[in-house]
Amino acid sequence: MRPKDVIAGVIKKQGNTKIKGGNRITLVRDANNDGTPELRTVLVNNLDAPYGLAYVDGYLYVAEQGALVRFAFQPGQTGIATPAERVTELPSRINHHWTKSLTASADGSKLYVGTGSNSNIGERGMAVEEERATVWEIDRATGARRTIATGIRNPTALAIEPTTHLLWSVVNERDELGPQLVPDYLTQVRDGAFYGWPYSYWGQNRDPRVMPQNPEMVAKAIRPDYALGSHVAALGLDFARNGGFGGSFANGAFIGMHGSWNRQDPSGYKVVWVPFNAGRPAGQPVDFATGFLKDGKARGRPVGVAFDGARRVLFVADDLSNT
Repeated sequence: MRPKDVIAGVIKKQGNTKIKGGNRITLVRDANNDGTPELRTVLVNNLDAPYGLAYVDGYLYVAEQGALVRFAFQPGQTGIATPAERVTELPSRINHHWTKSLTASADGSKLYVGTGSNSNIGERGMAVEEERATVWEIDRATGARRTIATGIRNPTALAIEPTTHLLWSVVNERDELGPQLVPDYLTQVRDGAFYGWPYSYWGQNRDPRVMPQNPEMVAKAIRPDYALGSHVAALGLDFARNGGFGGSFANGAFIGMHGSWNRQDPSGYKVVWVPFNAGRPAGQPVDFATGFLKDGKARGRPVGVAFDGARRVLFVADDLSNT
């Protein structure tokens, strides 16, 4: 898709789903690159809580809450009238975490879908957690899928690091262990890895609330790569490309932090930059866009972030103002 065609799933309460997601994808087009869109129109309607988007080889892939679907789409179109083609079903029972994150591999042959857990710490029983708290790899040609990571509580955004072509995710961790625990995190999604949920957090730190305990699974848990802070609710992830903004913002990740709901001292409510070196995090996070929280009151809540390497522009979706 051309950088001019910024497509965002607009979250609206009046969607056609029991979950408070939306039912449409809106196309916003800035034809003359002046930073102000001349066109804002519904690209496709009657969806079921769309969240993750990926454009590969003439198809727009959409991760709804219960299915991965695709539409034929070419740059310049302003509407899609053809019905969705279903690629594969996605776990949708209960849907405590309804959002399904999505990205494509560097060569476009694979799609990756992140699915969150059906509870905070498995309190509904592990039977309803089947295929939850996972990242799937889906063959784009055949639709065949396999699970590449488990125990990853809520992988809210996925992105490919451009120098190594490895898959990374931001993850929202569990609640109700106090304001300082547990850190949400950024991590490389390693094939076959177990990230601890629900039995442990941040590697092998056992969660005593989970019953029954499972020491065998705790022993298998690996530690994530990079802590972002407790309850920051990281929902957006994208990497700088083509030199980013230059200087100290040339190589790294932009992360949209939606903000906490359960801390007296709020955390998040900003976009941060995590510098990378040789494909790995290399330094403390840097505030990149702030001002979303003033005097304890939210003026905005960042969700998705998308970096346009050709124009050197960062797009930030804010679901408080629906912009």
